[in-house]
Amino acid sequence: MFQSRTHNCNELRLSDAGKNVTLCGWFENIRKVSKNLGFLVLRDFYGKTQVVIETEEMMERISGVNCESTLQITGVVRERSSKNTDMATGEIEVVPSEITVLGKCIYNELPFEINRSKEADENTRLKYRYLDLRNPAVKNNILLRANIVADLRRAMTEEGFLEITTPILTCSSPEGARDYLVPSRLHPGQFYALPQAPQQFKQILMASGFDRYFQIAPCFRDEDARADRSPGEFYQLDMEMSFASQEDVFAVLERVLPPVFARYGVYKTASTAPFTRIKYLDALEKYGSDKPDLRIDLVAEDVTDVLSDCGFGPFAAGNVIKAVRVSDCKLARKAIDKILVDVEVVSGSKACWFKVGEDGSFTGGISKFLTERQAALTEKLGLKSGDCVFMAAGKKNQAQKTAGVIIKTVGPQAEGHMKKDCYEFCWIVDFPMYEIGEESGELEFCHNPFSMPQGGVEALKNEDPLTIMAYQYDLVELSSGAVRNHDPEIMVEAFRIVGLGEEDVKKKFPAMYNAFCYGAPPHAGIAPGVDRMVMLIAGEESIREIIPFPMNKNAVDLMMGSPSGVEQKQLDDVHIAIVADDKEEE
Repeated sequence: MFQSRTHNCNELRLSDAGKNVTLCGWFENIRKVSKNLGFLVLRDFYGKTQVVIETEEMMERISGVNCESTLQITGVVRERSSKNTDMATGEIEVVPSEITVLGKCIYNELPFEINRSKEADENTRLKYRYLDLRNPAVKNNILLRANIVADLRRAMTEEGFLEITTPILTCSSPEGARDYLVPSRLHPGQFYALPQAPQQFKQILMASGFDRYFQIAPCFRDEDARADRSPGEFYQLDMEMSFASQEDVFAVLERVLPPVFARYGVYKTASTAPFTRIKYLDALEKYGSDKPDLRIDLVAEDVTDVLSDCGFGPFAAGNVIKAVRVSDCKLARKAIDKILVDVEVVSGSKACWFKVGEDGSFTGGISKFLTERQAALTEKLGLKSGDCVFMAAGKKNQAQKTAGVIIKTVGPQAEGHMKKDCYEFCWIVDFPMYEIGEESGELEFCHNPFSMPQGGVEALKNEDPLTIMAYQYDLVELSSGAVRNHDPEIMVEAFRIVGLGEEDVKKKFPAMYNAFCYGAPPHAGIAPGVDRMVMLIAGEESIREIIPFPMNKNAVDLMMGSPSGVEQKQLDDVHIAIVADDKEEE
């Protein structure tokens, strides 16, 4: 009969010397000195304890037991003669009187060494995730996630928000990414969809009279993986407030987030309220991105008026030219060449450069094209000896994008231009309500179709749609949000501009539209990504490091074998027939 442990493997201290204890855990390794002396390390969720084998009987008991088997060890605690300051239990050891194998590991060799699993191939780690999670470094990220989520829940409750769960099976969304569809057994030919976000439900809650809502919401989107985005599902701190403005949303997150980042982050410094606010168009102009990293002190400046038609092809008249000045630049030529390659890969456009010599003259890169414009450019950018200037040119949006990539590529590499030991929060505000779609070439919503336009219905009826701003905002790298369009008249007018009539709105969003017709309060919200937040706090490069059971980059769960085929009866139950893909047959 299994007897429960008296202590965990991180608990015993010198004050416990002389006690008879029982420990349970995984057999991590053993260092055998002789046939009757060995040092065994037992590991559980909490930590490690050294167990000293001092008899042939005990050595025989452990002989043939593979590492990573689970053991129960009963014995006496004593002071170690050679202490290990790197272990919390390093002042003691346990001399066993009984060793019981609770769960056998039948394999002599493991797919990877547990404590070095992060060095293994990612697909191997994901296939054997249950072994990967035994690595304390991996486990600690999951523990960190749990603690962060608990703190977020506590903080939101203290702010007066009520945690409410919204449906997982819902209707397909006509906007956004691809849905995950679930066929209905009771309604042939019809489908549920997993929610891309609880957007409509939380707005309906506001119309239902709930004042402040939140949940750690699971969201499902059929989209490709990225380093900072997991395919399939993700979680967000979803929140909504009635009778609230943009400022009310900002105030809540500026109180909730900084303490969490400061408490758990690899960097102990985080922005305090109020966070920096930058208008969307200003962010594009100054940083080349609506997601600027304010830890980098580099900015983009428009030098079109100085360099247009200077003889360098990309600077031809009609193109916008952006320059990023890097003061006291110590980057070697090899590093600069690598930066130019990286910028082109990310932005799709070439960048160029030159340096300022000791006498103030331009050298290297495209300097030969700038001789006649040197004085004007020096004055425009405030150039000094030792500066390096990176430049981008093209249509306005492309020049801005390339300049933004330059900033984010050069910043971490150029000495003295990035604060790497802190978190800098930033609000991007005043997004355009509409834009011309890159693929369609037609007028589309820029950010969120449910946002309130600045100026209300009058702006929608009387102004150029491309000049209308919305009460939309981003918390850079974490979240998007908005003051919602709660007025049916304004909603219909907003959709009319993109070619959808009142009947289209009623058909696509029947519940929300009808709820708003019964008197809805002004409301606003936001939904910071929990996975992304934990990834930043942990200082990890891949979001898969902070998810307990992630899919790989191809949206495959290698451990469970998902997605997988199903039996014909299961397909018949939900009225589904699989049709062969002609392309596959070819």
